[in-house]
Amino acid sequence: MRTSDGPNKSPVTTRRPGFSNRTASPRGVFPGSCPLRFRAMSADDIAAVHTNEILAYSHPWTQDVFHDCLTNGCSCLVAETDNKIVGHGIMSAPFGQARIFNICIAPQWQGRGFGRLMVEHMLDVGRKYGAQIAFLEVRPSNVNAIRLYKSIGFSEVGRRRNYYPAEDSREDAIVMALPLTSGTAGFCSALRPRC
Repeated sequence: MRTSDGPNKSPVTTRRPGFSNRTASPRGVFPGSCPLRFRAMSADDIAAVHTNEILAYSHPWTQDVFHDCLTNGCSCLVAETDNKIVGHGIMSAPFGQARIFNICIAPQWQGRGFGRLMVEHMLDVGRKYGAQIAFLEVRPSNVNAIRLYKSIGFSEVGRRRNYYPAEDSREDAIVMALPLTSGTAGFCSALRPRC
C-alpha cells in the first residue's frame, strides 16, 4: 500500500522540512495491526539504528557516519512500529536530485512491505525538496532490493566498479534512477547502458 497524505498523517514540527509523523500500513497487514510510522532521526536514535544496520549488512555504516549524516544536512528518517525502530533511511536532495544513500529494514521485520513503504516515503520527501529524479546504488548480490526497486520503477543506468567492500574483495554497485516528474522520464532511458 502506498503511503498517502490521508487521514493517518499527523503533521508535527521537525528540524527538517518534509518530515512528519506519518503512519502507513504495509501490504498484507491489516490497518492498525502493525502501523509503520516515519519520523526524523535524532542523535538519540543512532544506537538503535546502528544495531539494525549491523544485523542487516555485512559491512555496516559506523555510528560516526550516522552522526555525520545528521549534522551535515542529510535527510535522515526512522521507521517505527510498536515503539521500536525497525528501519532507517538516509538521503540528500541537492540540485533537483534525490540521492538515497542508505535504506535498511531490520532483518526480523523484512518481508512485510516495510522496505517498499520506506522507499516510497523517501521519494515523497525528495519530491517535497523539489527533486526531479532519484538515484541509488545497490549491490548486484542484493537481488531482493533490486527486485523491490524495479517494482517501484527504478531502472539501471550504470555501474560503479569495485564500489562496495566484500568478503574477500570488492563488489560493483548498480546505479539505479527513477524520474520523479514527467519531465525527467526520458533522462533515465538516455542514461541506460547500451549492450
